[in-house]
Amino acid sequence: MDDLRDKYLGAIAGAGDEAALEDIRLQAVGKKGEVALKMRELGKMSPEERQTMGPKLNALKDEINSALAAKKSALADAALDERLRTEWLDVTLPVRPRRQGTIHPISQVTEEVSAIFADMGFSVAEGPRVETDWYNFDALNIPGHHPARAEMDTFYMHRAEGDNRPPHVLRTHTSPVQIRSMEKHGAPIRVICPGGVYRADYDQTHTPMFHQVEGLAIDKNISMANLKWVLEEFVKAFFEVDDVELRFRASHFPFTEPSAEVDIRCSWEGGTLKVGEGDDWLEILGSGMVHPKVLQAGGIDPNEWQGFAFGMGIDRIAMLKYGIPDLRAFFDSDLRWLRHYGFASLDVPTLHGGLSR
Repeated sequence: MDDLRDKYLGAIAGAGDEAALEDIRLQAVGKKGEVALKMRELGKMSPEERQTMGPKLNALKDEINSALAAKKSALADAALDERLRTEWLDVTLPVRPRRQGTIHPISQVTEEVSAIFADMGFSVAEGPRVETDWYNFDALNIPGHHPARAEMDTFYMHRAEGDNRPPHVLRTHTSPVQIRSMEKHGAPIRVICPGGVYRADYDQTHTPMFHQVEGLAIDKNISMANLKWVLEEFVKAFFEVDDVELRFRASHFPFTEPSAEVDIRCSWEGGTLKVGEGDDWLEILGSGMVHPKVLQAGGIDPNEWQGFAFGMGIDRIAMLKYGIPDLRAFFDSDLRWLRHYGFASLDVPTLHGGLSR
């Protein structure tokens, strides 16, 4: 018994690391260790021998376990001392700089879009978010029976009893700004209309409030060819590609005739969108030649002038460019999301004048 005690206590004292210490534990008090085997022999002993050897073996086992625990603690302390000796931190150094704020992806993309169209001669026009149904629907050749005018799709403003003013809505698109711009400036005109819009919808790709940018160009000899060039130049600049192929599919919008949905050639590799290559197509916007009735509503003679218009979701193209998976994340995510997708401020003029920082 004394030989076992001296053997294992000496081995424990000389162990150089936790791996060696674990080997000693298994040899001594493991299921197949020497002490465990000795304890199994108690069954073959007489009651008088068991009464003598049992307490001794239990005491030896407890002593070895205590020695193992003490040595393990000593090894951990030694490792910590070594780390403290070799690893150090100068607490007098200044802290690492951290941005105090970020530009929201919607603001960033709005600035990007505005800058790209500004290079093509488009100015920025804005208008109210609460509109009359005339500007939001009638002036855009949207008939009274159109589903978009139903309360299940459009937010109508509450009216007090006896209020006989025209119905007002939260604008469902930024197209009313086009009508207001035509009324104010006449023709020729080239504007984009970015801003928030509202529709009664909510899922992964739709939210009750989102952002659009619409474009309008009116002149005497303007055509679909001009529209195609403008959209191609925009897509190449926005997605930062040298070449892009657009596909125009015939569609119907009340405010344009002819109308076209526009797709871009792309590919999805590993969940990443690559624009300008591949065998897939992705719809990004709607467009067309401005309907003569819309020109008339804006105070422009359709017999003398013609133009094109287009519209796309700012939130949607932000998702495509920066890999944001869910449209709802723009509104209901926490600060960690914003720190991940936010953008540093830019030393360039912003949409509303001045520098962004």
